[in-house]
Amino acid sequence: MAVLPILEFEEKIVETVDENPVVVIIGETGSGKSTQLSQILHRRGYTRSGMIAITQPRRVAAVSVARRVALELGVQLGEEVGYAIRFEDRTSYRTCIKLLCYGTLRYLTDGCLLRESLSNPELEQYSVIILDEAHERSLNTDILLGLMKRLVKTRSSNLKVLITSATLDGVKVSRFFSGCSILNVPGTLFPVEKLYSTERTTNYVKSSLRTALDIHVREPPGDVLIFMTGQDDIDKMVSKLEERIQNLEEGSCMDAIVLPLHGSLPPEMQVRVFSPAPPNCRRFIVATNIAETSLTVDGVVVQANQRAGRAGRTRPGKCYRLYPASVYQEEFLDATVPEIQRSSLAGSVLYLKSLDLPDIDILKFDFLDPPSRESLEDALRQLYLIDAIDENGQITHIGRTMAELPLEPSLSRTLIEANELGCLSQALTVAAILSAEITIRPTRSKAKERKRKQPFSNLPDGSGWGDHIQLLQIYESWDQADYDLNWCMDNDLQIRSMKFCKDVRKQLSQIIQKIAKGPVDVQSSLKYKKGEKDYQKLRRALCRGYGNQLAERMLHHNGYHTLGYRSQLVQVHPSSVLEADEDGQLPDYVVYHELINTSRPFMRNVCAVEMSWVLPMLKKLEKMDTNRLSGGAGVSKVCEPMKEKLMNSSTKEANDSKKPDSVDSKIRAARERYLARKAKK
Repeated sequence: MAVLPILEFEEKIVETVDENPVVVIIGETGSGKSTQLSQILHRRGYTRSGMIAITQPRRVAAVSVARRVALELGVQLGEEVGYAIRFEDRTSYRTCIKLLCYGTLRYLTDGCLLRESLSNPELEQYSVIILDEAHERSLNTDILLGLMKRLVKTRSSNLKVLITSATLDGVKVSRFFSGCSILNVPGTLFPVEKLYSTERTTNYVKSSLRTALDIHVREPPGDVLIFMTGQDDIDKMVSKLEERIQNLEEGSCMDAIVLPLHGSLPPEMQVRVFSPAPPNCRRFIVATNIAETSLTVDGVVVQANQRAGRAGRTRPGKCYRLYPASVYQEEFLDATVPEIQRSSLAGSVLYLKSLDLPDIDILKFDFLDPPSRESLEDALRQLYLIDAIDENGQITHIGRTMAELPLEPSLSRTLIEANELGCLSQALTVAAILSAEITIRPTRSKAKERKRKQPFSNLPDGSGWGDHIQLLQIYESWDQADYDLNWCMDNDLQIRSMKFCKDVRKQLSQIIQKIAKGPVDVQSSLKYKKGEKDYQKLRRALCRGYGNQLAERMLHHNGYHTLGYRSQLVQVHPSSVLEADEDGQLPDYVVYHELINTSRPFMRNVCAVEMSWVLPMLKKLEKMDTNRLSGGAGVSKVCEPMKEKLMNSSTKEANDSKKPDSVDSKIRAARERYLARKAKK
């Protein structure tokens, strides 16, 4: 095996790290920075005073890089080298002792390192913290950059921070860390030929399929890495490619196997991509951008999309870019838009609040690329609305409990409320499915389509209350079938998705056990259900948890407008099982798990809630000082939310010239509209 480029810079790296608390290392794809940098520092004694933590923005990368380093060091994974990801910690009690006493290498996701800092803000167990693949600009990585800047100034014991990336703007990061040193390391070991399409593609799945088959028939042996945008497209590509390969004339080309690779796959399926192909067989690995960085899949010589650095790692290769060269040069962004500038910040703000650092003002926190003030204010409003912080911005007891749960704030709050209401076991099931980021849906294979005209017809329908209830009922039905995988197949459910949900639910049950007021097993949920057919307590818990994701139905049709600080017209997603009444009208109020924009804005995973549960939360928005919520001092900014909410158009016109309505008048208006609807039924 060839010597990786970074090893030629070992002396320079060690010298620079010795002399500087913070170092930025720009290592091109293929340089070996993810696997070798930690080993270099390990050899030079940096683990004598503590662990080396190497963060990865993706779970698959954390696991695969840890496996690789353990293999190269000749140690068992989970001993000297281990990893920690959400819902899985590959370290034993013995490993923890070794980590603290003798030093070791630990790979973990950036989110896991944030969680560790809750119990130990100084992170004293680490002598070196390496933020790897920082160019992906994940939300957690950007939070860590701000905290590391603070920590190198305040920690009593010595700390070394290394920020590594393939394409990060090193000068920008150096300025952020007061002019720290920058090292550049070359990358690709072997030449990679880049091939462009002559025209824009209108269907990239078809284009990738056509290119992959052409490669398979014409090119010499070598594995192929195909990038797709998400799990749905991966599933389509794997299915279509397998079918087309099977239909090729026998003997016309070598055998082939097609493997998916994405973050929702169970670990045992992710590991398959690192096993070599059988003799006279080509592997097609269909992946999301988790394979863009950190992962080297031995044998890959061809790519069917844009990441040329993945080929040429172990031998010469080719990169097929399915768009013209002009598009690549003129339209592609030079860098990824930071996640912190395009995502909900509620979880990150809750984390910062839970640190209890008196000098942190959320609206003035030191970010490499600050998010908009509006997005930070939205996060503060959400946390206040669901009782995670009080009117002065102080974290509450509920907020601290939420911060300890590895879930987004809305699901954490739902579990806490469900625990009080006595429906925790039901809420755990719903939270497990949603937090696993998996939509339970039928496989819809062609063979089964022919057998059954209505796929999914044998499964529960949510009793008309909505998608959260259906997800619960499906899982409970699987439990009653003793988790039989054949039951999943008979109902066209994806087996790996269901198994992953089961694993996540088990982990959540263990985490929440210390505060649980009742049983958390699925069977207790089934017994409870018999006495409450309308799932009222579960729906009420969801309403509390999703207090910032409420919507009210329009008066004359089934469109909705979201409630809160800003209003948006939305529709219930066509896949929803939410039912209309005998007059064809959907429920007056719903909560939703997420908004998606396709042809128009849709609410996905929707559940019916009651007006009496909604109004008390909206009342909290009447006078809310976001500056106080932030933790800062100075001029107060009092928001005046709920204009045009819970008011019909005539009421609005009549009061346009007056002061904003009081909460009481809004509540009266809401009740009048509610009664007007009921009178029409």
